[in-house]
Amino acid sequence: MKTILITGASTGIGRACAEHFQAEGWNVAATMRTPSKGAALAELDNVEVLALDVTDRASIDAAVATTIERFGAIDVVLNNAGYGLAGALEAASPEQLERQFATNVYGPIYVMQACLPHMRERRAGIIANVTSVGGRLVLPFNSLYHGTKFALEGISESLALEVAKWGIQVKLIEPGGVRTDFAGRSLDMTSKEGLDAYDETLGNVVKAFMDPARQHDYSEPADTAKIIFDAVTDGTGRLRYLAGADAEAMVEQRAQVSDEVYRDAMIEQFGMK
Repeated sequence: MKTILITGASTGIGRACAEHFQAEGWNVAATMRTPSKGAALAELDNVEVLALDVTDRASIDAAVATTIERFGAIDVVLNNAGYGLAGALEAASPEQLERQFATNVYGPIYVMQACLPHMRERRAGIIANVTSVGGRLVLPFNSLYHGTKFALEGISESLALEVAKWGIQVKLIEPGGVRTDFAGRSLDMTSKEGLDAYDETLGNVVKAFMDPARQHDYSEPADTAKIIFDAVTDGTGRLRYLAGADAEAMVEQRAQVSDEVYRDAMIEQFGMK
């Protein structure tokens, strides 16, 4: 029986993955900052709910060690935990900037560092990193979030070269919009007292993002979980997996135009002139 360790498993994609992998007969280490939120998961067979905060290296090491002790091995690690920061880059506080990169970049690195010695020793393993379609293209007022997702994409692609000799694979999962409570639970907005220069264009962008029509092609967490399961079980060396019809459409459209044409189209579309 194979084992997966999942970060950010209390809600959304992470929770859906815990449920899906368990239903497929896997052992699941469902990790989260507050284990009490995983009480229902803990009642499932072969699921261990563990405390893990990706910004706390001691908690990462403890969760990895407990998973290996409980299940004997880690076949797949899924870096799913994330934090979104939106708004004007100029308005971001040092604390917001630090949290953005600590959660979305440093955290996954620390988790990978904790798991790699075990995977090298076994000469097997898959690291699956949930980035975003926002690691392939950009939207306005998401500069710092995009920065973390672009970073994790590059880190993952290079890491895949470093660890290939031990039979370890790296996979990138790139969801588009997913119907979760991410906006209420894990999304933060930048603000700076006295800075109102961006208010008009930011308002236009927020209005466009909140348009129900925009969410028509969003995926359900369970749909994304199935794509992740397929990605780590397909037996191929494929690196990237777009998740969602909107993600596929956005990447295809982006590939058809130059950087400058895309920039101008975004400015026009979101009323940013």
